[in-house]
Amino acid sequence: MKVTPVNHAKAAEEFIKDTSHERFHDKRLWDLRQKRDEQMHALPEWQELRSLASQIKEHTLTHLPDYLEQFEANATKNGIHVHWAVDAAEHNRIVGEILKKHGVRSLIKSKSMVTEECEMAPYLAQHGVCVIETDLGERIQQLDKQMPSHIVVPAVHKLASDVAKLFAKHYNTDPDDDDPHSLAWAQRLAARPVILSADAGMTGVNFAVAETGSFVVCTNEGNADLSATVPKLHIATLGIERLVPRMADLGVFIRLLSRSALGSPITQYTTHFRAPQKGSEMHVVLVDNGRSHRLGMKDFWTSLKCIRCGACMNTCPVYRRSGGLSYGAVYSGPIGAIIDPTFNERKYSTLPFASTMNGSCTHVCPVKINIHEQLYQWRRVLAEHHELPFVKREMMRMAGKLLGQPKLYRAALRGAETALSVVPRVLLYNAMNPWGKNRELPPPVSQTFYAWYQENRIKKG
Repeated sequence: MKVTPVNHAKAAEEFIKDTSHERFHDKRLWDLRQKRDEQMHALPEWQELRSLASQIKEHTLTHLPDYLEQFEANATKNGIHVHWAVDAAEHNRIVGEILKKHGVRSLIKSKSMVTEECEMAPYLAQHGVCVIETDLGERIQQLDKQMPSHIVVPAVHKLASDVAKLFAKHYNTDPDDDDPHSLAWAQRLAARPVILSADAGMTGVNFAVAETGSFVVCTNEGNADLSATVPKLHIATLGIERLVPRMADLGVFIRLLSRSALGSPITQYTTHFRAPQKGSEMHVVLVDNGRSHRLGMKDFWTSLKCIRCGACMNTCPVYRRSGGLSYGAVYSGPIGAIIDPTFNERKYSTLPFASTMNGSCTHVCPVKINIHEQLYQWRRVLAEHHELPFVKREMMRMAGKLLGQPKLYRAALRGAETALSVVPRVLLYNAMNPWGKNRELPPPVSQTFYAWYQENRIKKG
């Protein structure tokens, strides 16, 4: 089947057309970035924490098989059923079989990017299981039939008025009441009966601890606690990279996570799960889905250090102005642009180019992933694998020849300066020049720096 690359530029253009959404999105995310900076400055040991977190993750990833086996052994001792899924299809099959065994028809779920990645909800729907998101942002996106636009705040691109209209359609509320408290209350009233009557609950996992066989879920709404404890069956799903070796290591990441994500000292609920409740059953599904392959990629394996805080997204000028849905993937923003091509190189070949390469993403990453350097490396890899659009490929080929010959380059520069002065605007700004669609070329100069240097330094020297 032919795979079409995501047209990020076109999707971003559609988002930007609605200036009220674009401005709100930019302002809201930059506010989170500023709050993150406040927390950073409040902790003298911030950089030390980042370095330690990075070292712990690198150590874990380079010893991942050992720690995965240790986690499985200890979790099993605790009474947890541990499953291994090589890919998304196996993950969905395992979850489906567990639910079928228990006769589950309704599943409540807290935020889990892995289940989004595996497209689990549509799979379960085909097998007669209704999946209801309990996180407010995730539920908004589910009702609107959209994927999350942000790792931490899934519906951040929506205005309160958008949510009011959506809730009016599904909950029969007042479409003109866009007060956030009213909207949150409407979701609470709609969600509680569903939670209380659910056959099973599902959560993601923020961190799993190999030493204890336990795992931690961090939320600000408490919905994960309800999803995990109200039904008698709890399934937790996680990527295999979410491990830390010891409980002593966990505190480093807990201190960094919410501060980096939202600019708050800690999440409202940081819940440890070690064993099933009395009379209940607990399952953990460890998902690979390409992570082992990525671990073997010399230039990109450290992307597995990611703790899904979204700090890189909050600071990225491209993401803030284009919206998460424009990336066409579960993982958007800078981290998505380096992760997504590992899932499908052709489909996500445009995403590494959705960056100004300013390095701010790397600067704020709590585990020191060199995101902007990986974006550059992906551009190189995609060019080598012939995954660039024809126009971009030809322009880069011609630019390479031009820049590789100084005399030709200077002659072309002189010609371009002359052309800018006399060529009609329509010949410069048209459909064949997408670069000029939203940009203005600078006015022509009377003398280039090279010409000035030759005249004032070389000849007079």
